[in-house]
Amino acid sequence: MDNSQFTILLVDDEEDIVEFLSYNLKKEGFRVLTASNGLKAIEKAKKFKPNLILMDVMMPEMDGMTAVQEIRKVEELNDIIIVFLTARSEDYSQIAGFDAGADDYVAKPIKPKVLISRIAALLRRSVNKETPKSKILETGGLIINKESFVIHKDGVEITLPNKEFKIVYLLASDPDKVFSREEIFQKIWGNDVIVGDRTIDVHIRKIREKIGLEYIRTVKGVGYKFNR
Repeated sequence: MDNSQFTILLVDDEEDIVEFLSYNLKKEGFRVLTASNGLKAIEKAKKFKPNLILMDVMMPEMDGMTAVQEIRKVEELNDIIIVFLTARSEDYSQIAGFDAGADDYVAKPIKPKVLISRIAALLRRSVNKETPKSKILETGGLIINKESFVIHKDGVEITLPNKEFKIVYLLASDPDKVFSREEIFQKIWGNDVIVGDRTIDVHIRKIREKIGLEYIRTVKGVGYKFNR
């Protein structure tokens, strides 16, 4: 994979971290943009539309969580991969991050080889992902629009974070099938991307809160199935 085709926006208020990560990313061939806070990150994301954003959580003026929420509100930026850089490993922090629209987490202190490997896996999955024949699914009383990342239920518009929407779309695309946790990981994150054990549980719980408990059924010991 030619890394020179990818632009990464690095957002952190610590100059030494920005300098260190920029050097390592450029050495691998990536184009690198930088920003020192969430407000500047939003500006650059809109202007340059990077392929991936590395976003620090704790920053002045606007923190990373808020910045990601604002970025995810912009339809044309929905496909940008967002990875949080954080020293906070508590469950509540990860849940909040996924809910805000993050795709992954990398814990500080950051090991360049691990980070580069994670980025490569995420970008490879993004490049190789299958494009469905239909952009709109109508099933179980839901209208699921892949282009706008919006779900309509009983005339009410429901907007989900990136990964939550993709899980709903995946399950609804084949409602007669039970998807294993491993298959969901592979299709949404890529089989060479490592995420926390609770990631699927967190996403399914948040989805049920937003679209209703009746749409996703847990098949004990197997995985999840969409109820029509």
